[in-house]
Amino acid sequence: MLKKISFFILLLVGLNISAQELNCTVIVNSDQVEQTNQQIFRTLERSLNDFINKTRWSNREVAPEKRIECSMLLTITDYENSSFSGTLQIQSNRPVFNSTYQSPVFNHQDKQFSFNYVEFQPLFYNPNVFESNLTAVITYYVYVILGIDADTFSREGGTPFFKQAQNIVGLAQGSGYQGWQQTDGNRTRWELVDNLLSNTFREYRLALYNYHRLGLDGMTENTLLAKRSMAASMNLFERLNENRPNSFVLQTFFDAKSEEIANVFSGGPQMDTSALVSILSRIAPLYSDTWSRIN
Repeated sequence: MLKKISFFILLLVGLNISAQELNCTVIVNSDQVEQTNQQIFRTLERSLNDFINKTRWSNREVAPEKRIECSMLLTITDYENSSFSGTLQIQSNRPVFNSTYQSPVFNHQDKQFSFNYVEFQPLFYNPNVFESNLTAVITYYVYVILGIDADTFSREGGTPFFKQAQNIVGLAQGSGYQGWQQTDGNRTRWELVDNLLSNTFREYRLALYNYHRLGLDGMTENTLLAKRSMAASMNLFERLNENRPNSFVLQTFFDAKSEEIANVFSGGPQMDTSALVSILSRIAPLYSDTWSRIN
């Protein structure tokens, strides 16, 4: 009987381990706040790490080694009583087949982040009710990370996750917090998920798949063919840029990928990169110095 109980406990532990999808490192930086007692920031950091990494965000079973590597840097710029404000830097990576390389896929800074938090307050997310801007924003970006990751493995595979993020936007729009409304400026949470789900920006999502699944994942088998697939995916971005210049999603792609692109196309085997550099210079001129390294 004792063996059966032990086996059942181990089974439950195993199921719990395989349920979580993210391996996320959350850092709370309070250097800009004049506060002698730093304990609340450390407590917040631990709570956010537990909230993200111990919550089951989907019905997928994910082995520990398959979890998405990501990070969130919460920089507190103002703190008074239980009110916090600051910025949130979100980054996520994707493993490349037959290698140990983690490819950056999302890199974005949210500058409109404010929330209320009381030390040791439990963090929960209710998908049907807006209860906390802290958990709403964090959960929103969890689903964006999951969606973008899924898009790199299957064509438009991230749609269910983006719809979850869109649902959070809908619930949060009446909260009074910045970043959820269309009228809150550029690069808002509303704009990001709207772009991700709009047919107008479909080329972005198709390019994500082509670049990663047809390109990067084939680097160890046929490097030249993989590089050509990656270069061809830029044609989709160019088409998108012609219709929607300087779009939010295009900016997030190159914020994450500029160094990787330069490194891939600066090494062998050699291919004609003149057309690629010309496209990159048109659609992402901010990184012109980076593109100059491609030869």
